[in-house]
Amino acid sequence: MAMFEWQGLKSKLGLRPQTEIRDIGSGPGAKCAKCGEVLMKIDFEANLHVCPFCDHHHVLGAADRARITLDYDSLVPRDNDLAAKDVLDFQGVESYKVKLENSRAKTGTLDAMLSGTGKLKGRDIAFGVTDARFIAGSMGAVVGEMIVRLIDAAIERKLALVVFSGSGGGARMYEGLFSLMQMAKTSAALTRLDDAGLPFISVCTQSTMGGVWASWAALGDVIIAEPKAQIGFTGPRVIKTTINAELPDGFQSAEFLLEHGQIDMIVHRTDMRDRIADLLDKLMGPIT
Repeated sequence: MAMFEWQGLKSKLGLRPQTEIRDIGSGPGAKCAKCGEVLMKIDFEANLHVCPFCDHHHVLGAADRARITLDYDSLVPRDNDLAAKDVLDFQGVESYKVKLENSRAKTGTLDAMLSGTGKLKGRDIAFGVTDARFIAGSMGAVVGEMIVRLIDAAIERKLALVVFSGSGGGARMYEGLFSLMQMAKTSAALTRLDDAGLPFISVCTQSTMGGVWASWAALGDVIIAEPKAQIGFTGPRVIKTTINAELPDGFQSAEFLLEHGQIDMIVHRTDMRDRIADLLDKLMGPIT
């Protein structure tokens, strides 16, 4: 897709560009956030934000993920006017209210999810993605509600559901029990989707953790991960301290989880769109 088309999608949705690569002034170059190699921005974007030197899959913003997954200009956003409230008046080094304001300024979204319907190689799907830049992509009441509404839309229109997780923050602690309730709420909604005979493809990206992995992200009929994505319930330091034991190297990596049967496949970002389309053909039959 041409650069102006990508920027047009971001403008249409009111979203901010991703910022993980390190810009070198105002020139055409940038540094890989992993290996530090200098890249041409135009080549980096053409390679879907994957470093050609070390194959690091850089974090994508919500609009970027929609752009590389869905057919051009097919996304119809829904429920993106929902906004979280600081009902607990959560205070800390930085208050929840300030965190919300800063995240909204950074991403252009009101919360950590972009959802809607769109087409993937001509097939209508229900599509969602959590944005790791919005309080680590964590799930509060709004994200949970958006997922449930997206599932209900999929059931109503008899669509497959595809959701990408970049939810390294898991359940959003700043909303207390309101966020933890979303785990049961989204899981129950996925049961309704299953009862309707409709597939759910869950794609775990860097990173998918906590209450998100312990609920909807781990409930896909097919669970896909990007290479080297961190996936797990809690961080390795907390686990090590709790059980007082040495942990296997890379035990929360996508590769480790695949080896131990917790996910179904690892798919390179450049192959992701084709692989999902192929899976949907197998799960729902070819488009007629």
